[in-house]
Amino acid sequence: MVSKDGVSGRTPVMGWNSWNAYRCDINETRVLDAAKELITYGLKELGYVYVNIDDCWSIPNTRDPETLAIIPDPAKFPHGIKWLADQIHALGLKLGIYGDAGETTCAGFPGSLYFEEIDARTWAEWGVDYLKYDNCNVPSSWPSDPYHNCHPDYNSPHGPNATCINDPLLAPPGYDWSTSPTAERFMRMSEALDKQNRTILLSLCEWGQAGVAEGWGEEVSISWRLTDDIFPRWPVIKHIANYASFFSHSVAFFAHNDLDMLEIGNGNLTLAEQRTHFSLWAALKSPLLIGTDISALSPAALAILKNHALIAFNQDPKIAAPAQPFNWNWEYNDDLPAAYWSGRGQEGVMVLLVNWHEKEWGMGVSWGEVPELVQGKGYKVKNGWTGEELGCWKGWEGMVEKHDTVVLVVGEECEGLAKSMPLFATLPASNSRISSKKLEYLKEMAAKEGPAPGVVGDVKAYRQEDVQVVDAGDTMELKEDSE
Repeated sequence: MVSKDGVSGRTPVMGWNSWNAYRCDINETRVLDAAKELITYGLKELGYVYVNIDDCWSIPNTRDPETLAIIPDPAKFPHGIKWLADQIHALGLKLGIYGDAGETTCAGFPGSLYFEEIDARTWAEWGVDYLKYDNCNVPSSWPSDPYHNCHPDYNSPHGPNATCINDPLLAPPGYDWSTSPTAERFMRMSEALDKQNRTILLSLCEWGQAGVAEGWGEEVSISWRLTDDIFPRWPVIKHIANYASFFSHSVAFFAHNDLDMLEIGNGNLTLAEQRTHFSLWAALKSPLLIGTDISALSPAALAILKNHALIAFNQDPKIAAPAQPFNWNWEYNDDLPAAYWSGRGQEGVMVLLVNWHEKEWGMGVSWGEVPELVQGKGYKVKNGWTGEELGCWKGWEGMVEKHDTVVLVVGEECEGLAKSMPLFATLPASNSRISSKKLEYLKEMAAKEGPAPGVVGDVKAYRQEDVQVVDAGDTMELKEDSE
C-alpha cells in the first residue's frame, strides 16, 4: 500500500523495536537511549531510523472516560508519548507504537478493535509515524473466518510439501481472503489511519494467517508478518527462512513480507548463525528492526547489522524484487531450506550460499546456474562481508562454516584473467589447524587455480602458495593435524 506521503515505507523499514530486548519492561528512558544509540553507533546514517515501542506501554483495562483514548502508563512514560515523539523527531528519527486488532493486546492491555478511529486520531495527534498492529484476543462478538488457510504454524499440515489434507474447513482454491473477517479487522485500522493528517505506516502482525501474503496484505499495509513469533534459536531462524522462500513473489515497493524482528545479539546464536539470519532477512527484503540492547552488542554483531552490501540490496531504490532461490527443488523442508539465492541490485548480482548442515560443508556455483548471470563469462566479484575485491571469476566453490552464509556481490563482466573457480578454504577463526589430507587437497587445488584470496564470513582463507593463514594483515604458520 503506497503510504500517504508516497515515500515512507517504499523500501523495507529499518530501525529498532523494544520487544525482543525488554518485553514489558519498557519506559521512556530505554526508548530514548535506544534512539540515541542508533546515532552513537552509526546506525541512523545507514537507514535505521524507526524507534518502535512494542506492547505494554499503556494502562491496562482503562481508557480515558471522556475521549475513550488509550492512556500511556505514567510510571513508564511520565512525560507522555507526544513528548517522547518530539524528542525522537528532534534526533531526526521516527517513532513507532504498538496496537492490536482485538479486545486486548497480547500482553492484556487495551486493544483497538471497535476503537480504530479514536486510536488512529490519538496516535496522529501524538506524532506517531508507524504502527505495529497485532492479532491477539479477538472477542467472540467478531465472526470467525469461514475457512482455514494452510499454515505450518497453526494447521499442522501432513500432506506432501507441507500441504493440508483431510481438513474439511480448508479454503477452496481461489478463495478471496480479502473478504474474510480477519482481513476486515485489519482493514478497519488501515482506513482509520488513512483519514489522519500525517503518514503513519501500518505493519500487520497477524502471523501469516488468512492468506495475508496472497494479496490483501499489500492493499492495507506496507508489511505483514508471515509466521508466528521469532526467537533467538537456530531452528526458528531456519523455519522462518524456509517458509518465506515460498512468498518472495509477494514483495514490491511499499509491500514487504515481514520475517519478524532481528535477533542479532540475542540468545545463543553463533556469529555464523547471526550472519545467516541477517543475510536472509536483508536479501528477502524484510523490514530490519534491531531487537536488542544496542549498547551491549559485540563489535562483531554490530558489524553484521552495519553490513553495506546487504543493506544496499535491502534498500535498493530502483529494484524491489528480493533474492530468489535457485538450484532448489521447491520442497518445504525446515531442516534444509533453500541454500542458494540470488537477486539483482544496483551494486551487482547478490549471490548467497547458505550452509544449513551441522558441519563445515563444501559448496559451489558456476555463474550459469545463477539466473542473472551467464555461463562461461567472467565477472568481478566482491566479498559481501568484508567488501574485499576478489578478482575476476567464473564461479565460486569452497568450504563454508557450519550455519554460515557466503555473500558475494557479482559485478561487471571481465575478460582474460578469469579463473574457472576460486577456492576458498575455510576454517573457524579460532582454529589454525587442518588435517594433512585437506592440506594436500588445498595444495593441489591451488596449483590448478592459483591462491585463494580474501575472507569469507568470520573465517580465514589461506593462500596455499606459502601455506599461511591470512589474519587481519598478519600471517601465522599453519600446522598440520595428525590423521
